[in-house]
Amino acid sequence: QVQLVESGGGLVQPGGSLSLSCEASGFTFSIWTMSWVRHAPGKALEWLKGISSGGGVTTYSDSAKGRFTISRENFKNSVYLQMNNLKPEDTAVYYCVKGEYASTEKGQGTQVTVSS
Repeated sequence: QVQLVESGGGLVQPGGSLSLSCEASGFTFSIWTMSWVRHAPGKALEWLKGISSGGGVTTYSDSAKGRFTISRENFKNSVYLQMNNLKPEDTAVYYCVKGEYASTEKGQGTQVTVSS
């Protein structure tokens, strides 16, 4: 049974940083591309970044360019999203996803709120 558990969200001021983590279980993590998406109230799901089994990175959204960094540690079955210079429009629930763009298997999410 696939399990994806996100953590690291919270309240941060504009310009601040957060590091999100996702711990995976129930599948062979090391061979799968993993991705991060977010869902803001009233908006469509937004794909942010993906990272292949070998560490190759795909940026799906312009909003993630330059400010968000995806990484993974296969021996920990974990994928991370480092977010810098956060803006109020980054407020959303962030999910890690097993697979690349358009995959549907994701965790329960972690709330990120950017506000002063």
